[in-house]
Amino acid sequence: MQTSIIGYPRIGKLRELKFASEMYFRGEITAADLEKAAKDIRSYNLSIQKKSGLDLIPSGDFSFYDGVLDTAFLLNAVPERYTALGLSELDTYFAAARGYQGEKGDVKALAMKKWYNTNYHYMVPEIDDSTEIKLSGTKPFELFSEALSSGTKTKPVIIGAYTFLKLARYKGTKTASDFVEQTAAAYSELLKKFSGLGAEWIQFDEPSLVMDMTAEDIRLFTELYENILRSKGSVKVIAQTYFGDVRDCYKELCALDFDGIGLDFTEGKKSLEIIKQNGFPTGKTLFAGVVNGKNIWRSNYASTLSVLSELEKYAGSIVISTSCSLLHVPCTLSNETKLDNKYKKHFAYAEEKLTELAELKKITSAKSPAESEEYRRNAVLHSEPRTTGNEAVRKKVAALTEKDFVRLPGFAERERIQKERFKLPLFPTTTIGSFPQTAEIKSVRSAHRKGELSDSDYEFFIEKKTAECIALQEEIGLDVLVHGEFERSDMVEYFGECLDGYLFTEKAWVQSYGTRCVKPPVVWGDISRAKPMTVRWSVYAQSLTKKPMKGMLTGPVTILNWSFPREDISLRETALQIALAIREEVLDLEKNGISIIQVDEAALREKLPLRRSDWREDYLDWAIPAFRYVHSGVKPETQIHTHMCYSEFSDIIKDIDDMDADVITFEASRSDLTILDVLRENNFRTEVGPGVYDIHSPRVPSKEEIKAAIGKMRERIPAEKLWVNPDCGLKTRGNAETVPSLKNLVNAAKEVRNENC
Repeated sequence: MQTSIIGYPRIGKLRELKFASEMYFRGEITAADLEKAAKDIRSYNLSIQKKSGLDLIPSGDFSFYDGVLDTAFLLNAVPERYTALGLSELDTYFAAARGYQGEKGDVKALAMKKWYNTNYHYMVPEIDDSTEIKLSGTKPFELFSEALSSGTKTKPVIIGAYTFLKLARYKGTKTASDFVEQTAAAYSELLKKFSGLGAEWIQFDEPSLVMDMTAEDIRLFTELYENILRSKGSVKVIAQTYFGDVRDCYKELCALDFDGIGLDFTEGKKSLEIIKQNGFPTGKTLFAGVVNGKNIWRSNYASTLSVLSELEKYAGSIVISTSCSLLHVPCTLSNETKLDNKYKKHFAYAEEKLTELAELKKITSAKSPAESEEYRRNAVLHSEPRTTGNEAVRKKVAALTEKDFVRLPGFAERERIQKERFKLPLFPTTTIGSFPQTAEIKSVRSAHRKGELSDSDYEFFIEKKTAECIALQEEIGLDVLVHGEFERSDMVEYFGECLDGYLFTEKAWVQSYGTRCVKPPVVWGDISRAKPMTVRWSVYAQSLTKKPMKGMLTGPVTILNWSFPREDISLRETALQIALAIREEVLDLEKNGISIIQVDEAALREKLPLRRSDWREDYLDWAIPAFRYVHSGVKPETQIHTHMCYSEFSDIIKDIDDMDADVITFEASRSDLTILDVLRENNFRTEVGPGVYDIHSPRVPSKEEIKAAIGKMRERIPAEKLWVNPDCGLKTRGNAETVPSLKNLVNAAKEVRNENC
């Protein structure tokens, strides 16, 4: 069997792309310098994939910001507001990704959403009635030729035509079906060009095929590829799916003239069953996604070989592959110099997964696979006991009953009590939590971690920054304050460090979006609270002001979803263990005088199963209760906030309301506040703060722009339920952007408040 991967991390093993990009944004390096840094990363990735013996090496999986955005530029689907700026091609691309505010104009970025059920975010293509989809870019051909010049014929990777049209946002009267002819023509031309360049395989990524598909969706998919595949010539084309199974369109997929079909046997609940029931077409190659591309645990070769052995009964040609792109795991374990080998030996990052593919290839070619050295070594690893349980925690979870998840009194009575207690003005202003994490703050935190700064000196510094942050908020005039979170490197890692059962890596960075990378902690054992996590800083901050100070926590579902989870117990069990710990912290904050507590569930939507039939049993039936348990024990006068960002909320809005928070803030600015209609249609009871400006863009929104956003909100949300806030935390922004933005926010709220009187 040959081996393949769907894609590889593009940030560089030490985040070289992030740092080079940010230097370019600051004007410290040229476009040529940035291009060189990118080429160095691609060259390194290519070399280690070649060295591993990988048979089908991808190209085109590199991106300066996002692969879907790359595809939009490739297909000429770029809104005129960006091209009209008159910037270079690279800067036009970044304007669409990040927004632009300068001498050439002022434009917001494209909308950003979660990439299926991952923590990666993609830029939403925007198509209006005047859009002409055509092949206009050259990037995939250049990257193929670049690799070819170094002696490697790669497998070009492109977002598929169906997935691209399904992910796009249509701003006129036309829909996806109106662009079939243009899109098919563009992809046909792409195939012809690759054929001319000598490509043997090309991979079209079609993850949207694992979603619920209507008859109309299936017609769209088949019509596109009936036209596209007529032009494939000598090129072999793979329809690559991931994140689930293709139960709705398997027969249609097999009937099309694809040469390879990539299926996910890790997250695809019914992938194996589908093949057993329907067989696999003769003459096509099955790209079997059996190496998990989303988690960091070593593969269990016995389980993997069992699946491959079963597949061999139905498919005459099999390529061993990853379940999805390795974009979702860190680059290499070689950077983990501090992690004890007793833990590290159980992990496989992207580079180690290349080794796993090579070993699986060798094992499957052996006469007696179970007797091969690689198989036996893996069997020994998986026979070792890995974790020690916490029986007390498990008993607490097992003892939970329905009443433990219910907060009393009900929402309406709590809302009345809280309005009387806080006496906040109409349209109260606040922020989501974090304030800018400057180079100075990061440097001091790093020095403390390395032991170069004493605990007392570090705490003195954090106290100073916290005091400055509170003074700034009072000067600006915000109504409900935050302490700034200067003691936190990350909203999940920080809490994990205070919880027993977690492991922490040194450089296990994963791209979240653009230049934003996160370092997910690892759930190693049963979770419990080792010590108070936030009380010290929240109490100190509240002592500096008479205004309400929010205690800031991350919710159990988000902590779990932004970690690498265990695979030996259910996600439900882990979520409830974390909920026990966060509940203890919530009650401690309340006991110490913190009257408003925000429990962020930024990633609630993230792990929602892609198929509606799986939503309740596989996720919502435990995710919503886990959050409710966190706050069900507080007094009615304590106000519970939560926050969610960059996801589709409309289809689970009733479940979000059922979380029974008192206030919820949403990301809404990049999506033009479209969530407002959903809230109104569903009689959303929770008080809401749809974000009035996008913090992921370096733009400073004007007062008038924010007033216009508040005006849209007032038309759909009762004034007494409306909060005014940015759409996310401010840690990634600079003070130069943050301060004027917040001043404009407060002044806009005051003017609207006066107009409402």
